[in-house]
Amino acid sequence: MADVQTRGRLSTLAGAFIIARRDFVAILWSRSFIFFLLGPLFPVFVGAMAGSIGSKVEQTMDAPQVGLMMPGEDIDAMLSARAALVKDLTALPELVVVKRLKAGEQADPAKALADRSLNAGNLAAVVSGTVTHPVLTGTQGRIEAWRGTVGLLAAKASGHGPDILPAVALRPTATSTAAENHSRFLTAQGGQTLLFLLTMLLGGMVLSNLVEEKGNKIIEILAAAIPMDSVFFGKLFAMLAVSFVGIGVWGLGGFALHLMGVINLPAMMTPAVGWPMFFALGVAYFAMAYLVLGAIFLAIGALANTVREIQTLNMPVTMGQLIVFFFASYALARQGTVVEYVALAIPFSSPFAMLARAATFETLWPHAVALGWQALWVAVFVKGGAALFRKRVMKSGPQGAVKKKRGWRK
Repeated sequence: MADVQTRGRLSTLAGAFIIARRDFVAILWSRSFIFFLLGPLFPVFVGAMAGSIGSKVEQTMDAPQVGLMMPGEDIDAMLSARAALVKDLTALPELVVVKRLKAGEQADPAKALADRSLNAGNLAAVVSGTVTHPVLTGTQGRIEAWRGTVGLLAAKASGHGPDILPAVALRPTATSTAAENHSRFLTAQGGQTLLFLLTMLLGGMVLSNLVEEKGNKIIEILAAAIPMDSVFFGKLFAMLAVSFVGIGVWGLGGFALHLMGVINLPAMMTPAVGWPMFFALGVAYFAMAYLVLGAIFLAIGALANTVREIQTLNMPVTMGQLIVFFFASYALARQGTVVEYVALAIPFSSPFAMLARAATFETLWPHAVALGWQALWVAVFVKGGAALFRKRVMKSGPQGAVKKKRGWRK
């Protein structure tokens, strides 16, 4: 009898599809879905908080550097001059060595500014020539602002006083890596903030998903016919599908208001991977962020017995989401450090950190690795949540129910 019962149960995939379709249709045609669509009108204060930390990240990242492409002895003299003057002039820009030129060697400063592979810093301008005839290359605003500073450094490096400043030749360029980096960081910030707002707004629905069905014993009927993993996967993907419906409605509404001139979309720098790929990765990382957090929320909500318990859990859950977002934002300001790699490895912050990398780095293969890593954790959390639900709530799995039924017949 036990073998017959086991063979009659649906597979995990088929069961998940049935649960997802059932929940999706039920939520979509419920009255509460209208209030769900009105949700974006309420968390406006989160935008202010995100703007505050965004300004902090912007200040951290906006530390432009001046590169040096000069003969070796002139570079040493410029660095020594800055070290001597920085004690009294703290606003001096940081000097970095781009290339030490040999005797008779020529180099193109504009190429160093435009080619990101030639420097790993945040170059805003490059000083070439010699300390007696310096040439400053960069964007028009930067070189105009730094003309006097470079002249003072060159005068100190050449042994002259501040009364005899060498003439600094200016060579304006269209852009620089500093300006490009700054604009792309703004795009990364915008992507992270939007991803966080959507995840926070939509992820909370998962918490209360199982409370009602636990109260009226429907969950026990489902568990008798469908593997508990299927119930969790089905409910999770149903809520994800509902979220995409909501995002579609909000997106169309916002686009309509834009066409009517009610709102204006901000101008943002094209991300490193391009807008089509950035949009596709944004959808993928939203799905992963929602599934990773949703799997945890579903397990937590499954252990709650009443709506009051869910309300009590809302505050720590929201604070946890804020901590994840702030950590990912902080990692954006520390790209290439241990902080960023930790943010990339933690499954909760990984979607936010990777979306930021899509805006600032062109390489695509890390995104495939990251999506696979995040999908693995979704499966782990769902399996763990289902096992915890069986152990703590149902006391036994479906096999236990079959054994109990057989013992009753005896």
